[in-house]
Amino acid sequence: MRADLTEHVLRGLYSAALYLLLPITLYHLIWRGFRQRAYFHRWDERYASYAQPGQPAPVWVHAVSVGEVNAAAPLIDRLRAEHPELRLVVTTITPTGSERVRALWGDAVAHVYLPYDLPGAVARFLRHFRPALALIVETELWPNLLFGCRDRGVPTCILNARLSARSLRGYRLLRPLLRRALGGVALIAAQSADDGQRFLALGADPARVHTTGNLKFDLPPVEAAAFVADFRAALGRDRPVWIAASTHEDEEAAVLQAHARLRERHADALLLWAPRHPERFAAVAQRAADAGYGVARRSVDGWPQAQTDVFVIDTLGELLKFYACAEVAFVGGSLQPVGGHNLLEPAATGTAILSGPHLHNFADISRRLREAGAMQVVTDAQALGQALQTLFDAPVLRQRMAQAALQLLKDGRGALARTLALVTPLLPRR
Repeated sequence: MRADLTEHVLRGLYSAALYLLLPITLYHLIWRGFRQRAYFHRWDERYASYAQPGQPAPVWVHAVSVGEVNAAAPLIDRLRAEHPELRLVVTTITPTGSERVRALWGDAVAHVYLPYDLPGAVARFLRHFRPALALIVETELWPNLLFGCRDRGVPTCILNARLSARSLRGYRLLRPLLRRALGGVALIAAQSADDGQRFLALGADPARVHTTGNLKFDLPPVEAAAFVADFRAALGRDRPVWIAASTHEDEEAAVLQAHARLRERHADALLLWAPRHPERFAAVAQRAADAGYGVARRSVDGWPQAQTDVFVIDTLGELLKFYACAEVAFVGGSLQPVGGHNLLEPAATGTAILSGPHLHNFADISRRLREAGAMQVVTDAQALGQALQTLFDAPVLRQRMAQAALQLLKDGRGALARTLALVTPLLPRR
């Protein structure tokens, strides 16, 4: 699709607005840096300024943060195994996503932060790495980035594509620009038919939109038996264990209230607590201690002990294994209107799932889990505490929910194979 006068005008207005907002990007980095120190580092990458000479990376994969990196991991692993000659660069936006990339692949792939969607930064990034194929995971619709790839003849694929009704409404002001940007996208592999329809409503070419399913169903087997054995040995006795994972600040009081409610019936219950953002690690440990609980932290104490009431998981990359240590999992970002987080990770470990009602980022998965009887939705702290009591009083119900989740996960596999079938013909050839 060639640029027309309207596109030039829209791109110019959009880029001018971004340049006017440039000081806010610096403020954002400083503000986030006070909450998470890693945001003070590597600012040059945010503006695509690189000290080292560029090295071509024929395949570029963009994954915003930890969840998207985990979703992309099976795809990246297959690409590396089947095409070892192709150098990959993986970009993220968050430091936690960056750490996850390094934990999974070390120096086997190139890694930088994705630059801001400024025309100059986008041009420098593309000149530096010279990708021949761009694979964008889930929903990162940056117009200048999409136009930059199109103008340089770089096929762009949006994989595991997700677009909620809420996000579609949020894009309404940019819809004329995004319609043109999506016109240059080679492939949209949507998680569900509903996601595909919303991309069509945004202006995608119907011939390029495919429903492939969710890559998150293609989780590799969770090898956690030895980890769980060490965890149980450290506890010293059988105890009811639940996990509150990916919680946000406004959910923390509810987690503590629910734990107190559970301990009215199960006085030795243990809470494993994994906040979504690292800057909350110390804060939740302090909140739990202030509530009178015996607190231990993964980074300091290693394992919970017999006297531990709340164990804060303040490390990255271990959440799946800690899910396997718990009988019940509450997945956060759902009691407040964040939109939820990955519900399939606890499903993969055979853990009964609880969630709040705000699930617009995982509408299809949450619906399927509810219909299968694999998940219960709670509305507030009181309902969460009551649901925990009920599930720990009913081991048969817990087991039935866990088995239903495992079966749903098994039935949902196949997105990886379908995605690879679409992407492979677009891979650069030697």
